Amino acid sequence: MLRLEEIKNKILAGALISKDEALEICEASLQELCTAANEIREHFCGNAFDICTIINGKSGKCSENCKYCAQSSFYHTTAEEYPLLGTDAIVEQAKYNYDRGVLRYSIVTSGKRLSDAEVDQMCDTIRAIRKVSNIAVCASFGLLDETQFAKLKAAGVTRIHNNLETSRRNFPNVCTTHTYDDKIAAICAAQRAGLNVCSGGIMGLGESMEDRIDMVLNLRELAVRSIPVNMLNPIPGTPYENNKILTNEEMCRIVAVFRFLVPDAFIRLAGGRGLLSDKGRQCFLSGANAAISGDMLTTAGITIEQDMKMLDELGYKVLRNE
Repeated sequence: MLRLEEIKNKILAGALISKDEALEICEASLQELCTAANEIREHFCGNAFDICTIINGKSGKCSENCKYCAQSSFYHTTAEEYPLLGTDAIVEQAKYNYDRGVLRYSIVTSGKRLSDAEVDQMCDTIRAIRKVSNIAVCASFGLLDETQFAKLKAAGVTRIHNNLETSRRNFPNVCTTHTYDDKIAAICAAQRAGLNVCSGGIMGLGESMEDRIDMVLNLRELAVRSIPVNMLNPIPGTPYENNKILTNEEMCRIVAVFRFLVPDAFIRLAGGRGLLSDKGRQCFLSGANAAISGDMLTTAGITIEQDMKMLDELGYKVLRNE
Protein backbone atom coordinates (compact mmCIF):
# COMPACT_ATOMS: atom_id res chain seq x y z
CA MET A 1 0.00 0.00 0.00
CA LEU A 2 2.81 2.42 0.86
CA ARG A 3 4.51 1.83 -2.50
CA LEU A 4 1.24 2.25 -4.40
CA GLU A 5 0.65 5.54 -2.60
CA GLU A 6 4.19 6.67 -3.41
CA ILE A 7 3.76 5.92 -7.13
CA LYS A 8 0.35 7.60 -7.19
CA ASN A 9 1.75 10.75 -5.57
CA LYS A 10 4.59 10.78 -8.10
CA ILE A 11 1.99 10.89 -10.88
CA LEU A 12 -0.09 13.56 -9.16
CA ALA A 13 3.07 15.66 -8.98
CA GLY A 14 3.37 15.51 -12.76
CA ALA A 15 5.80 12.63 -13.38
CA LEU A 16 5.33 9.61 -15.63
CA ILE A 17 5.97 6.14 -14.27
CA SER A 18 8.23 3.47 -15.75
CA LYS A 19 7.40 0.00 -17.02
CA ASP A 20 8.87 -1.53 -13.86
CA GLU A 21 6.67 0.67 -11.68
CA ALA A 22 3.61 -0.28 -13.74
CA LEU A 23 4.42 -3.97 -13.29
CA GLU A 24 4.87 -3.36 -9.58
CA ILE A 25 1.43 -1.83 -9.06
CA CYS A 26 -0.18 -4.80 -10.84
CA GLU A 27 0.39 -6.72 -7.61
CA ALA A 28 -1.54 -4.23 -5.44
CA SER A 29 -4.93 -5.11 -3.99
CA LEU A 30 -7.67 -4.44 -6.54
CA GLN A 31 -9.64 -2.05 -4.34
CA GLU A 32 -6.62 0.06 -3.46
CA LEU A 33 -5.40 0.12 -7.06
CA CYS A 34 -8.78 1.15 -8.48
CA THR A 35 -9.32 3.82 -5.81
CA ALA A 36 -5.91 5.32 -6.56
CA ALA A 37 -6.53 5.20 -10.33
CA ASN A 38 -9.85 6.98 -9.88
CA GLU A 39 -8.12 9.68 -7.86
CA ILE A 40 -5.60 10.17 -10.69
CA ARG A 41 -8.45 10.39 -13.21
CA GLU A 42 -10.27 13.01 -11.13
CA HIS A 43 -7.07 15.04 -10.70
CA PHE A 44 -6.18 15.19 -14.40
CA CYS A 45 -9.56 14.89 -16.15
CA GLY A 46 -12.19 15.96 -13.63
CA ASN A 47 -15.66 14.60 -14.37
CA ALA A 48 -15.35 14.96 -18.17
CA PHE A 49 -16.55 11.92 -20.11
CA ASP A 50 -16.10 11.31 -23.85
CA ILE A 51 -18.83 9.13 -25.34
CA CYS A 52 -18.96 8.09 -28.98
CA THR A 53 -20.92 5.80 -31.27
CA ILE A 54 -19.80 3.86 -34.33
CA ILE A 55 -21.39 2.68 -37.55
CA ASN A 56 -20.24 -0.34 -39.53
CA GLY A 57 -19.76 1.48 -42.83
CA LYS A 58 -18.45 -1.52 -44.79
CA SER A 59 -18.69 -5.08 -43.55
CA GLY A 60 -16.98 -8.40 -44.15
CA LYS A 61 -14.68 -9.86 -46.83
CA CYS A 62 -11.62 -8.42 -45.11
CA SER A 63 -8.28 -9.45 -46.60
CA GLU A 64 -6.57 -9.51 -43.17
CA ASN A 65 -6.30 -12.54 -40.88
CA CYS A 66 -6.71 -10.92 -37.44
CA LYS A 67 -7.66 -13.91 -35.30
CA TYR A 68 -10.30 -12.08 -33.24
CA CYS A 69 -12.31 -10.69 -36.14
CA ALA A 70 -15.65 -11.98 -37.46
CA GLN A 71 -15.18 -9.96 -40.67
CA SER A 72 -11.99 -11.68 -41.84
CA SER A 73 -12.32 -13.60 -45.12
CA PHE A 74 -10.08 -16.27 -43.58
CA TYR A 75 -12.82 -17.45 -41.17
CA HIS A 76 -16.39 -18.71 -41.48
CA THR A 77 -18.69 -16.61 -39.29
CA THR A 78 -22.18 -15.15 -39.51
CA ALA A 79 -20.97 -11.56 -39.96
CA GLU A 80 -22.83 -9.52 -42.56
CA GLU A 81 -21.11 -8.65 -45.82
CA TYR A 82 -21.84 -5.41 -47.69
CA PRO A 83 -19.95 -2.63 -49.52
CA LEU A 84 -19.69 0.99 -48.38
CA LEU A 85 -23.00 2.31 -47.06
CA GLY A 86 -24.58 5.18 -48.90
CA THR A 87 -24.44 8.74 -47.61
CA ASP A 88 -28.08 8.86 -46.47
CA ALA A 89 -27.77 5.88 -44.09
CA ILE A 90 -24.60 7.18 -42.47
CA VAL A 91 -25.92 10.74 -42.12
CA GLU A 92 -29.23 9.54 -40.68
CA GLN A 93 -27.44 7.54 -37.97
CA ALA A 94 -25.15 10.47 -37.14
CA LYS A 95 -28.10 12.79 -36.64
CA TYR A 96 -29.96 10.17 -34.56
CA ASN A 97 -26.98 9.84 -32.22
CA TYR A 98 -26.37 13.57 -31.96
CA ASP A 99 -30.01 14.18 -31.04
CA ARG A 100 -29.51 11.79 -28.08
CA GLY A 101 -26.53 13.64 -26.64
CA VAL A 102 -23.67 11.81 -28.35
CA LEU A 103 -20.96 14.26 -29.42
CA ARG A 104 -18.67 11.94 -31.43
CA TYR A 105 -19.43 9.52 -34.27
CA SER A 106 -17.05 7.14 -36.01
CA ILE A 107 -17.42 5.47 -39.38
CA VAL A 108 -15.60 2.11 -39.35
CA THR A 109 -14.91 0.03 -42.45
CA SER A 110 -13.58 -3.47 -42.98
CA GLY A 111 -10.48 -4.21 -45.04
CA LYS A 112 -6.80 -3.36 -44.93
CA ARG A 113 -7.48 0.12 -46.29
CA LEU A 114 -10.04 2.02 -48.36
CA SER A 115 -9.20 2.73 -51.98
CA ASP A 116 -8.76 6.32 -53.20
CA ALA A 117 -12.25 6.20 -54.74
CA GLU A 118 -13.74 4.95 -51.47
CA VAL A 119 -11.93 7.68 -49.52
CA ASP A 120 -13.43 10.27 -51.89
CA GLN A 121 -16.89 8.77 -51.38
CA MET A 122 -16.44 8.95 -47.60
CA CYS A 123 -15.29 12.56 -47.85
CA ASP A 124 -18.58 13.42 -49.57
CA THR A 125 -20.48 11.59 -46.82
CA ILE A 126 -18.55 13.37 -44.06
CA ARG A 127 -19.25 16.76 -45.62
CA ALA A 128 -22.95 15.81 -45.67
CA ILE A 129 -22.82 14.96 -41.95
CA ARG A 130 -21.21 18.31 -41.17
CA LYS A 131 -24.05 20.13 -42.97
CA VAL A 132 -26.77 18.70 -40.73
CA SER A 133 -25.04 18.11 -37.40
CA ASN A 134 -22.29 19.45 -35.17
CA ILE A 135 -21.25 15.94 -34.15
CA ALA A 136 -17.48 15.33 -34.29
CA VAL A 137 -16.64 12.81 -37.02
CA CYS A 138 -13.98 10.11 -36.62
CA ALA A 139 -12.85 7.61 -39.22
CA SER A 140 -11.45 4.09 -39.05
CA PHE A 141 -10.52 3.29 -42.65
CA GLY A 142 -7.40 1.17 -42.21
CA LEU A 143 -3.80 1.75 -43.19
CA LEU A 144 -4.16 4.94 -45.24
CA ASP A 145 -1.35 7.27 -46.30
CA GLU A 146 -0.81 10.92 -45.40
CA THR A 147 -2.47 12.23 -48.57
CA GLN A 148 -5.62 10.24 -47.90
CA PHE A 149 -5.67 11.36 -44.26
CA ALA A 150 -5.29 14.99 -45.37
CA LYS A 151 -8.34 14.59 -47.63
CA LEU A 152 -10.37 13.30 -44.70
CA LYS A 153 -9.26 16.18 -42.50
CA ALA A 154 -10.27 18.69 -45.17
CA ALA A 155 -13.70 17.03 -45.35
CA GLY A 156 -14.23 17.48 -41.62
CA VAL A 157 -12.76 14.42 -39.86
CA THR A 158 -11.15 15.36 -36.54
CA ARG A 159 -9.82 12.00 -35.37
CA ILE A 160 -8.52 8.79 -36.90
CA HIS A 161 -8.94 5.44 -35.17
CA ASN A 162 -6.34 2.69 -35.63
CA ASN A 163 -5.80 0.17 -32.85
CA LEU A 164 -2.38 -1.32 -32.15
CA GLU A 165 -4.43 -4.25 -30.72
CA THR A 166 -1.63 -5.68 -28.54
CA SER A 167 2.10 -5.41 -27.90
CA ARG A 168 4.77 -5.55 -30.59
CA ARG A 169 5.89 -8.92 -29.17
CA ASN A 170 2.42 -10.45 -29.31
CA PHE A 171 1.20 -8.91 -32.57
CA PRO A 172 2.51 -11.70 -34.88
CA ASN A 173 0.47 -14.19 -32.81
CA VAL A 174 -2.66 -12.17 -33.64
CA CYS A 175 -2.15 -11.13 -37.28
CA THR A 176 0.37 -11.89 -40.03
CA THR A 177 -1.09 -10.06 -43.06
CA HIS A 178 0.14 -6.69 -41.81
CA THR A 179 2.60 -5.65 -39.12
CA TYR A 180 2.83 -3.63 -35.96
CA ASP A 181 5.04 -1.17 -37.82
CA ASP A 182 2.36 -0.81 -40.52
CA LYS A 183 0.00 0.29 -37.74
CA ILE A 184 2.47 2.79 -36.33
CA ALA A 185 3.24 4.18 -39.80
CA ALA A 186 -0.48 4.87 -40.38
CA ILE A 187 -0.82 6.55 -36.98
CA CYS A 188 2.16 8.79 -37.69
CA ALA A 189 0.83 9.63 -41.17
CA ALA A 190 -2.51 10.70 -39.65
CA GLN A 191 -0.72 12.88 -37.12
CA ARG A 192 1.38 14.52 -39.84
CA ALA A 193 -1.89 15.31 -41.64
CA GLY A 194 -3.00 17.18 -38.52
CA LEU A 195 -5.44 14.62 -37.17
CA ASN A 196 -5.84 13.40 -33.61
CA VAL A 197 -5.56 9.65 -33.10
CA CYS A 198 -7.60 7.11 -31.16
CA SER A 199 -5.70 3.86 -30.63
CA GLY A 200 -5.81 1.04 -28.12
CA GLY A 201 -6.19 -2.70 -28.08
CA ILE A 202 -8.13 -5.83 -27.29
CA MET A 203 -7.75 -7.58 -23.96
CA GLY A 204 -8.04 -11.36 -23.90
CA LEU A 205 -6.00 -12.33 -26.97
CA GLY A 206 -3.65 -14.47 -24.90
CA GLU A 207 -1.44 -11.54 -23.96
CA SER A 208 0.25 -10.97 -20.59
CA MET A 209 -0.08 -7.90 -18.40
CA GLU A 210 3.40 -6.96 -19.57
CA ASP A 211 2.14 -7.01 -23.18
CA ARG A 212 -0.69 -4.68 -22.23
CA ILE A 213 1.70 -2.30 -20.50
CA ASP A 214 4.10 -2.35 -23.47
CA MET A 215 1.23 -1.43 -25.80
CA VAL A 216 0.21 1.54 -23.68
CA LEU A 217 3.82 2.69 -23.37
CA ASN A 218 3.99 2.73 -27.19
CA LEU A 219 0.78 4.76 -27.29
CA ARG A 220 2.24 7.15 -24.72
CA GLU A 221 5.33 7.62 -26.91
CA LEU A 222 3.01 8.38 -29.84
CA ALA A 223 1.15 11.00 -27.73
CA VAL A 224 -2.19 9.21 -28.20
CA ARG A 225 -4.77 10.50 -25.70
CA SER A 226 -7.85 8.48 -26.67
CA ILE A 227 -7.24 4.83 -25.81
CA PRO A 228 -9.98 2.24 -26.44
CA VAL A 229 -9.88 -0.81 -24.19
CA ASN A 230 -11.76 -3.64 -25.89
CA MET A 231 -12.52 -6.94 -24.20
CA LEU A 232 -12.48 -9.93 -26.54
CA ASN A 233 -15.91 -11.28 -27.38
CA PRO A 234 -14.98 -14.75 -28.66
CA ILE A 235 -16.73 -15.15 -32.01
CA PRO A 236 -17.58 -18.70 -33.20
CA GLY A 237 -15.62 -19.51 -36.33
CA THR A 238 -12.59 -17.41 -35.42
CA PRO A 239 -9.34 -18.87 -33.98
CA TYR A 240 -10.14 -17.20 -30.66
CA GLU A 241 -13.63 -18.65 -30.33
CA ASN A 242 -12.62 -20.61 -27.21
CA ASN A 243 -10.66 -17.86 -25.46
CA LYS A 244 -11.74 -17.17 -21.90
CA ILE A 245 -13.91 -14.11 -21.36
CA LEU A 246 -12.23 -11.70 -18.94
CA THR A 247 -13.93 -10.90 -15.64
CA ASN A 248 -15.04 -7.55 -14.25
CA GLU A 249 -12.12 -7.69 -11.83
CA GLU A 250 -9.57 -8.33 -14.57
CA MET A 251 -10.90 -5.45 -16.64
CA CYS A 252 -10.89 -3.09 -13.66
CA ARG A 253 -7.26 -3.95 -12.94
CA ILE A 254 -6.28 -3.39 -16.58
CA VAL A 255 -8.05 -0.02 -16.73
CA ALA A 256 -6.52 1.09 -13.42
CA VAL A 257 -2.97 0.23 -14.52
CA PHE A 258 -3.54 2.07 -17.80
CA ARG A 259 -4.65 5.16 -15.88
CA PHE A 260 -1.38 5.13 -13.95
CA LEU A 261 0.52 5.00 -17.26
CA VAL A 262 -1.46 7.70 -19.10
CA PRO A 263 -2.88 9.91 -16.36
CA ASP A 264 -4.48 12.56 -18.59
CA ALA A 265 -5.83 10.29 -21.36
CA PHE A 266 -9.38 9.34 -22.20
CA ILE A 267 -9.45 5.61 -21.50
CA ARG A 268 -12.40 4.29 -23.47
CA LEU A 269 -14.31 1.10 -22.74
CA ALA A 270 -15.17 -0.27 -26.16
CA GLY A 271 -16.07 -3.65 -27.65
CA GLY A 272 -17.02 -6.42 -25.25
CA ARG A 273 -18.31 -4.09 -22.54
CA GLY A 274 -21.75 -5.68 -22.81
CA LEU A 275 -20.24 -8.94 -21.53
CA LEU A 276 -19.48 -7.30 -18.16
CA SER A 277 -22.21 -7.88 -15.61
CA ASP A 278 -22.27 -4.20 -14.64
CA LYS A 279 -21.78 -2.93 -18.23
CA GLY A 280 -18.53 -1.26 -17.18
CA ARG A 281 -19.80 0.71 -14.22
CA GLN A 282 -16.97 -0.37 -11.91
CA CYS A 283 -14.38 0.32 -14.61
CA PHE A 284 -15.70 3.90 -14.75
CA LEU A 285 -14.76 4.12 -11.07
CA SER A 286 -11.33 2.58 -11.72
CA GLY A 287 -9.87 5.07 -14.17
CA ALA A 288 -11.93 4.78 -17.37
CA ASN A 289 -13.60 8.01 -18.52
CA ALA A 290 -14.82 7.34 -22.05
CA ALA A 291 -16.89 4.73 -23.87
CA ILE A 292 -18.32 3.57 -27.15
CA SER A 293 -22.09 3.41 -26.79
CA GLY A 294 -24.69 1.61 -28.87
CA ASP A 295 -23.97 -1.48 -30.98
CA MET A 296 -20.44 -2.51 -31.91
CA LEU A 297 -19.39 -3.68 -35.39
CA THR A 298 -20.60 -7.27 -35.25
CA THR A 299 -21.93 -7.58 -31.70
CA ALA A 300 -24.65 -5.91 -29.65
CA GLY A 301 -23.68 -3.08 -27.31
CA ILE A 302 -25.44 -0.97 -24.69
CA THR A 303 -28.05 1.61 -25.60
CA ILE A 304 -27.26 5.32 -25.51
CA GLU A 305 -30.11 5.83 -23.05
CA GLN A 306 -28.73 3.22 -20.62
CA ASP A 307 -25.26 4.74 -20.79
CA MET A 308 -26.43 8.31 -20.30
CA LYS A 309 -28.39 7.25 -17.22
CA MET A 310 -25.37 5.44 -15.75
CA LEU A 311 -23.02 8.35 -16.42
CA ASP A 312 -25.42 10.76 -14.75
CA GLU A 313 -25.58 8.50 -11.69
CA LEU A 314 -21.76 8.40 -11.54
CA GLY A 315 -21.48 12.19 -11.72
CA TYR A 316 -19.86 12.39 -15.15
CA LYS A 317 -20.46 15.21 -17.63
CA VAL A 318 -20.41 14.31 -21.33
CA LEU A 319 -18.06 16.70 -23.12
CA ARG A 320 -16.41 16.75 -26.50
CA ASN A 321 -12.71 16.08 -26.14
CA GLU A 322 -10.66 17.00 -29.21
